[in-house]
Amino acid sequence: MDASLEKIADPMLAEMGKNLKEAMKMLEDSQRRTEEENGKKLISGDIPGPLQGSGQDMVSILQLVQNLMHGDEDEEPQSPRIQNIGEQGHMALLGHSLGAYISTLDKEKLRKLTTRILSDTTLWLCRIFRYENGCAYFHEEEREGLAKICRLAIHSRYEDFVVDGFNVLYNKKPVIYLSAAARPGLGQYLCNQDVAFLEKLIKDDIERGRLPLLLVANAGTAAVGHTDKIGRLKELCEQYGIWLHVEGVNLATLALGYVSSSVLAAAKCDSMTMTPGPWLGLPAVPAVTLYKHDDPALTLVAGLTSNKPTDKLRALPLWLSLQYLGLDGIVERIKHACQLSQRLQESLKKVNYIKILVEDELSSPVVVFRFFQELPGSDPVFKAVPVPNMTPSAVGRERHSCDALNRWVRMAVARLSFQVPVHHHPTCW
Repeated sequence: MDASLEKIADPMLAEMGKNLKEAMKMLEDSQRRTEEENGKKLISGDIPGPLQGSGQDMVSILQLVQNLMHGDEDEEPQSPRIQNIGEQGHMALLGHSLGAYISTLDKEKLRKLTTRILSDTTLWLCRIFRYENGCAYFHEEEREGLAKICRLAIHSRYEDFVVDGFNVLYNKKPVIYLSAAARPGLGQYLCNQDVAFLEKLIKDDIERGRLPLLLVANAGTAAVGHTDKIGRLKELCEQYGIWLHVEGVNLATLALGYVSSSVLAAAKCDSMTMTPGPWLGLPAVPAVTLYKHDDPALTLVAGLTSNKPTDKLRALPLWLSLQYLGLDGIVERIKHACQLSQRLQESLKKVNYIKILVEDELSSPVVVFRFFQELPGSDPVFKAVPVPNMTPSAVGRERHSCDALNRWVRMAVARLSFQVPVHHHPTCW
């Protein structure tokens, strides 16, 4: 057994850490062997079979998992490999195994331990990302936090909602405003970057008997990579009693010494959703929604808090990972990501037919670019925008071709840097 594990008094914890290390090493070694043996075909890996009469050992079961994970790699040798998650990744994965073990403790021990884990993780995140006196909701699906915030905002503004339910919304319909930079599928109303236009829209909704409820702003998105004017939006929300929610990858820069004023304003919002897993390169850790609210009864009804200790255990993988990295390690990873993004952006500027779409974001870990082709007779100012003498069908074909090349660029970059999330957004073209 590892000498460091021998220091652990609880034999179950030591065994759990040992088994996880061995399992991950076995899967990673098997992956390397699979890559070296592309000529061998696994015939029956995907064919279901009967349950064995006698039990199988852990090695056999992990071998089956490995076959299912990598069995078709000889058919698609160019597909991205599973990433080597490293020691910090093992710590996050250990949290899931440890959570199952902790849940077997007696109720009082379980309550104390889960309360401590939740309190620690909430305090650390609030201090790291400058969100004073905040509460935290940990969730697997990234959009789940915003859904709960919507419920909280409805409960806060409609006093009879608990009794009458959605019937109270008919007389005064709630309105949710979204940034034009928002991810697709979040809602109906779009908030334009022109704050004056937004204010006019709010006033029009009030005159029509609607209730401005929630505004979702963005601090750096994969689609357009830019940050809304959060400071001005906050003033507008305070003026009209609207809940302000912020999301986006640029929120990670709140942990740095220098933060742009637009992102820093997010620290004063009513709630924000963060994804520390992708930010810090940690697998299987939850997303986090930080929020501020004084009524614990309403947060409980909205689903942001829970009395169940098992729900509080969602924070465990992040609790372990943050301690493993430490404050310096967390800041260094985010700073390194921003520096790499700036270097990538400078390099892409030198490549022909690659256009950087957003250049005004300082210290952002997002780079948004696309392939473009200068067409014969095109407007030299707008590069790829064809002149009116081109038929609509020709324009459509050119756009489709360029979009196909953008998809190819995305796949090529994803293969070379499989640890970096790369997204393709046709709307950016």
